[in-house]
Amino acid sequence: MRGLAAPLVKLITFLVVTSLATYVLAATITNSSFGKTISYYAIFHDSTGLLVGDDVRVSGVRVGSIQAIKLVRQPGTPNPATAPFAAQVKFSVSASRPITTWVRATLRFRNLVGQRYLAIEQGSEIPGVAEQNLKPKDTIPISQTTDALDLSTLFAGFKPLFSGLDPGEINNLSLQIIQTLQGEGGTVEALLQQTAQLTSAIADKDKVIGDLVDNLSSVLDTLGQRDQKLSDLIVQLQRWVSGLAGDRKTIGNSITGINDLAASTTGLLQKVRGPLKQDVIDLTGLAATLNAGSSTIDGVLQRLPTKVATLTRTATYGSWFNFYTCSLGGTVTLPGNLKVNPSLPLPAARCG
Repeated sequence: MRGLAAPLVKLITFLVVTSLATYVLAATITNSSFGKTISYYAIFHDSTGLLVGDDVRVSGVRVGSIQAIKLVRQPGTPNPATAPFAAQVKFSVSASRPITTWVRATLRFRNLVGQRYLAIEQGSEIPGVAEQNLKPKDTIPISQTTDALDLSTLFAGFKPLFSGLDPGEINNLSLQIIQTLQGEGGTVEALLQQTAQLTSAIADKDKVIGDLVDNLSSVLDTLGQRDQKLSDLIVQLQRWVSGLAGDRKTIGNSITGINDLAASTTGLLQKVRGPLKQDVIDLTGLAATLNAGSSTIDGVLQRLPTKVATLTRTATYGSWFNFYTCSLGGTVTLPGNLKVNPSLPLPAARCG
């Protein structure tokens, strides 16, 4: 028995140490906490990237973990049924690290691969809120939380800048970043060198950027000098649009009336098309007749002034014409086929 005691003690010691190491490893992998913890809630606009089991840290020290994440309506709104959605994060904190009502909760990046953690910070004084420890399962309102930075939006903001640079340099820089992060090659020194080259490329375009800023400044100065006219123009445009909106019914009725008038005019033209065509044909014949008798018409027009002057003298005594018979002659056939040619001279001063 004494010979078996020493190996048995060693085996028991090995099993205990191995079990403790396995427990510590499992707790580290699952981000489990030791000791008593208190659960709280926090409301965020967006919790993208945050996962159950991620760290909760105070001043960089891990004090708890994320327990649950779910979608809820934002609390404190007048109509909860139509309130916008928000992310409710349930987290635990060591009981030895109580947090107060002035606390701020911020989602931050844990590493470069996108893992995040919940940072708890003591905020400044909040008017109307007394500083005291939060009770278990209390909620940190959305006014005291900050969402994580959206790297996609950040990189998208550099897109106009990258579009003006050399694509080769951008590709080389991207390759160095990927290789450095993956550990497949490249060094921080090479990465910094590529960054320096990128910065130099931007510096080479400082004149273009400066000219752009100067031109933009001139445009803004011009607008500033004419701000009153621009304001008046906008006001007049607004009034004009408002007037059109106020008279939209009248304008609509006018358009309807114009449409009816066009339809009536179309019908009228269809009805008079035949007679109008015949009138044009008749006018063509009249023009041909007038052209054939052009010499006669010309003679009439030449004698017309003399005739009109004579008629004018005849009608100068009133609204009648005076005619005097200076001679009378003719042939009268009597019974028996007897023909008589009477002639009656009427001498008068007017006939001289």
